[in-house]
Amino acid sequence: MKKIIGLAAAIAASVVLAQPAAAQLRDKWCANAHLRFFVGGAEGDAFGTIVYNGARQAAADTGAKVDYLFSGWDRERMIQQLRESVAQKPDGIAMMGHPGAAAILPLAQQAAAAGIKMMYQNVDVPDARAKFGGGFIGPNLVAFGRALGEEAIRKLGLKKGDHALVFSNWSNEVRSAREGATAQALLDAGLLVRKIDTTSEMSADPNLLIPSFTAAVLSDPEVKLVAFPGGQLLGNAPTFLQTAKKKPGEIKVIGFDSSPQVVAAFEAGWVQIAADQEPFLQGYLPILSLCQQVVYGLAPLNSDTGAGFIDAGNYKIAGALAKEGLR
Repeated sequence: MKKIIGLAAAIAASVVLAQPAAAQLRDKWCANAHLRFFVGGAEGDAFGTIVYNGARQAAADTGAKVDYLFSGWDRERMIQQLRESVAQKPDGIAMMGHPGAAAILPLAQQAAAAGIKMMYQNVDVPDARAKFGGGFIGPNLVAFGRALGEEAIRKLGLKKGDHALVFSNWSNEVRSAREGATAQALLDAGLLVRKIDTTSEMSADPNLLIPSFTAAVLSDPEVKLVAFPGGQLLGNAPTFLQTAKKKPGEIKVIGFDSSPQVVAAFEAGWVQIAADQEPFLQGYLPILSLCQQVVYGLAPLNSDTGAGFIDAGNYKIAGALAKEGLR
């Protein structure tokens, strides 16, 4: 019996000795990587600030050296900045997909040839990723947009024949796919939908939308619902509606993203539903993934951040984080 026990102990000891030593945890493990990150908006804008804060947190956690690029949501500027970024040959680039595949593809090809790792956030460019690699952090725009329209139908008492206005930069087919899906969900429910155009400049300065918003609402007294394309415009809903002589709740308001302004609009009853796409993750995860690719040779991350909705029942929970620029 003693011989058997002794043999078992010897085998167990040999197994332990055969195991490789545990890897040491590394601090600032990505410190040798140089990355460039596209924030998308202008410095200080509501959505861009949350993306920026996520990217800065990832840089602090990993130690990566990161250059931050602000584009004011201007597609032409993004492409010029991407061209300059590829020329500088960083280890990795996290790019907003707003310019679309046709504009991005040639530069993605150059990046791949130069060994530059790519990630995309907020708006996907599957053609570029399929041909030249890279991951995507952000929502499935069509599914995300449709979900907002369906949520509005479920919760806001809308019915067949009600009038709705859906705002978006309709000239950008890639970017407006989200609001297009919202409009389609409303149409499928029998609402009468009118599409009103916005511009990238309005995302930077929401007050530029006041004339066309006021004209659209005053020309149709039966409007029951308005859908905005992003947190900058959604947060400015009180100004838009007051200019059009409307009271809180008189026209239901839905849209995308949160911010301190959006939370305040919920509090005062101006906004009813916001679809949350977790912009903090759109900043954090691209930096993390580029570091993993550059340092460890791991595959790019892909994450659908179209997580859920903020409404009158839960906006206070999101509000504290929104005020910190984290949600």
